[in-house]
Amino acid sequence: MKVALAALLVALVTSSARSDEALDTRLKALENELRCLVCQNQTLAESNAPLAMDLRNQIREQLAAGKSDREVVDYLVARYGDFVRYRPPLKASTALLWAGPFLFLIGGFYFLARLLRRRRVPPPELTSAERARAAKLLE
Repeated sequence: MKVALAALLVALVTSSARSDEALDTRLKALENELRCLVCQNQTLAESNAPLAMDLRNQIREQLAAGKSDREVVDYLVARYGDFVRYRPPLKASTALLWAGPFLFLIGGFYFLARLLRRRRVPPPELTSAERARAAKLLE
């Protein structure tokens, strides 16, 4: 009887440890996929902000409750918008996020080209006295 009870406890602890490892793996994957709303340029995994810790706890609770990764992400997107994703999906409301850097780059090249064209200095016009002096110096 004692042996059977001990074996049952070992089996429960082992299966619990495996499920915790699986939960931690899923949690880490989601933390690297979601953005810290305070730091904005860090994932939840990189951030130490209190809000990031709260979001990690919410994600852990939802995963432990049996929700899928997709359901957790959908919940956070519904609550905080597509900005919570570190790589937001390409759609009409996020098109500027994806195209913005390229538009700024093209605009920067355009203004640089215009500036360089304006800065071209025409060759100086020499008077006849200056030409004669230059010719005399070159002899």
